[in-house]
Amino acid sequence: MNNTVYILYSKKLDKHYIGFTENLIQRLEFHLNDTQSRKFTFKADDWELIFTIECETKHQGLSIEKHIKSMKSRIYIQNLLKYPEMKFKLLEKYR
Repeated sequence: MNNTVYILYSKKLDKHYIGFTENLIQRLEFHLNDTQSRKFTFKADDWELIFTIECETKHQGLSIEKHIKSMKSRIYIQNLLKYPEMKFKLLEKYR
């Protein structure tokens, strides 16, 4: 099992989706083929995986996901993409 925090981006919506999963391939398949209209990712069909962090434990992954979501910031996400050292700082902070 891989504990992965991931960020998807939709050009159509100009929105990011932040998530956590133990099976990234299966989870991406779910997002791209979502048929449940109440789900956020149903609103677009162009989701692109733009960022991942492999975590040591589920607890660490959920903590990092929560941290990124709590920032509520497009700039924070852009900085995660631009500065790889931020990924390592998050892994260290939520060890």
